[in-house]
Amino acid sequence: MSERVERVDEQDRVLGVVERGEAVREGWLYRMAMVLCRDERGRCLVHRRPEGVSRFPGEYSWLVAGAVGVGEPYADAARRELREELGVDAPVRPLFKFLCDGELGPYWFAVYEAVVEEADVVADTSEVAWHGWLTDDELRAAMASWKFVSDSRDAYTRYLALGSSGQDSGAVDPAGHRVADE
Repeated sequence: MSERVERVDEQDRVLGVVERGEAVREGWLYRMAMVLCRDERGRCLVHRRPEGVSRFPGEYSWLVAGAVGVGEPYADAARRELREELGVDAPVRPLFKFLCDGELGPYWFAVYEAVVEEADVVADTSEVAWHGWLTDDELRAAMASWKFVSDSRDAYTRYLALGSSGQDSGAVDPAGHRVADE
């Protein structure tokens, strides 16, 4: 059986429970949680996906990501993804949420931030082929020359638009319009 997720509407209200594959095929909205990991020196963790995976093989991301489970709050999903993909348990801080019209269909995309110790990262090789730590300037350069997952690139553009605060006052739709944040 495939992963089950909550199908949601444009205001992020639950409509029902479906299989994630069905949500992708039908273009139904569901929820994703992402985490920007920084080390104690402020560098960002960037990783490359393995070549053999079904989603975005060999592409880079600056976010650890995964679908939000049925009945699971975004923050809990973000922490779970940290544990599953990096072997790290760390508190997460919300940054922003937006309605993403991604390659795998539309979904609500909630981005969190966590500070993790570099030595604590034990990446799951089925999800992470390589990882490294980049300064903000190095990440900006990598975004210009490496093949990043498009949704992660979209989130990066929105992250930069937040400026130095790193926190938004609400969610936005794909056109950049503010929407209600639950």
